[in-house]
Amino acid sequence: MLVRFRLANHRSIRDDHELSLIATEFDEGTARATGLKHRGHHVSAQPVLGIFGANASGKSNLLGGLWLMRDAVRNSFADWAKAPGVVPREPFKLDSESRGQTSLFEVDLTLGRDPVRYTYGFELSDERVEAEWLHAYPHGRRNVWFDREAGRPESEGGEFVFRGEGFKGEREALAKLTRPNALFLSVGATLNDPQLVAIHRWFLNDLALVTAGGKARNRMSRTQRLLTHPDDADFYRERVGELLQAADLGITRLDIDPETSELRLWHRTSDDGEMPLDFLQEESLGTHAWFSFLGPMLTALKQGSILLVDELDSSLHPALAAEVLRVFQDPAANPNGAQLIFTTHDATLLGSEVLDRPIGRDQVWITTKRRSGETELYPLTAAKPRKEENLERGYLRGRYGGVPRMTAGEIVRELSRHEKKARA
Repeated sequence: MLVRFRLANHRSIRDDHELSLIATEFDEGTARATGLKHRGHHVSAQPVLGIFGANASGKSNLLGGLWLMRDAVRNSFADWAKAPGVVPREPFKLDSESRGQTSLFEVDLTLGRDPVRYTYGFELSDERVEAEWLHAYPHGRRNVWFDREAGRPESEGGEFVFRGEGFKGEREALAKLTRPNALFLSVGATLNDPQLVAIHRWFLNDLALVTAGGKARNRMSRTQRLLTHPDDADFYRERVGELLQAADLGITRLDIDPETSELRLWHRTSDDGEMPLDFLQEESLGTHAWFSFLGPMLTALKQGSILLVDELDSSLHPALAAEVLRVFQDPAANPNGAQLIFTTHDATLLGSEVLDRPIGRDQVWITTKRRSGETELYPLTAAKPRKEENLERGYLRGRYGGVPRMTAGEIVRELSRHEKKARA
């Protein structure tokens, strides 16, 4: 379970910002137990978090920062070796000072049936890993598995500090094999250290990203592969078929054409029969979007993993999006504790009149862009909204920020002014 994500100096996110899933006093009954305690109190975390904001305010950059962290853990040992002295990162570019500073990435997560909290993070420059750390909290007490600082001279992998007996691996051997531009976590997991493999596996297996861009065939391929999975095809076919029917798309069932091995979705006909449509050429974009989303969603629910969705509103109708939020928040539909973090412009998800507000007050975060170009991230609860408050109306009226700074009709007036000038 993800508890917290911290990010600094990545694309538009210049300052140190923290996205917290920990429930607050504004929780409306959706939070799940983490198995952790803080100062004698049980800690709960939200299964769903929505990030709202204007265009280009940095919503996607926040999810992208977590995905870049995942890629660094996955690729630094092998792929970064192909370009010694180079680290792929994207610092804030709109001031010269930030371009020379490190980029920071850190997560707090829980692992295990008897959950243990771990804090893992690192700082990157353009040339190397400047710092890296992994701390465990068995029984609520910090245990430093390792702390790393960039070494001198630069050819060395860094200076490592191992405290206590928490990390039991081949400390010195792994440290010697760690290049300046590689993560110690990646090195240890690649060499099958059992403790580091568990953390490494979380990044590889427990994070999935859904974006609105790219070709339709590529977006749908994840769901299609699950329908022919050698072990779980029946599981996924049954659930995908049921959810396609439930979405009121006119679909009666799905199958695989025995002659072509192509996916077929069958539709009701006017004479109470059914017939298939060509999946790629004849099915609607809405059907494609829902079908594409089902594979990642069902996988997250089955594995209890974390689904990152960029621009949820561009993929799903508001009514479907609201149902997705309810699925992740329902203990029966989501028994394994999967989490959903999404970005959106869709303010109707904050409303009660039509969608019965499927998201709580402390499940909403806002991004705004300052005039100097950097992103500001903060929770909706900073405005201390009342439980009965109309969040949709308050958001659209700018009470919480995160909406474009313009007046009604401003773009029309600007275009009209240019037209009049051109005709003069």
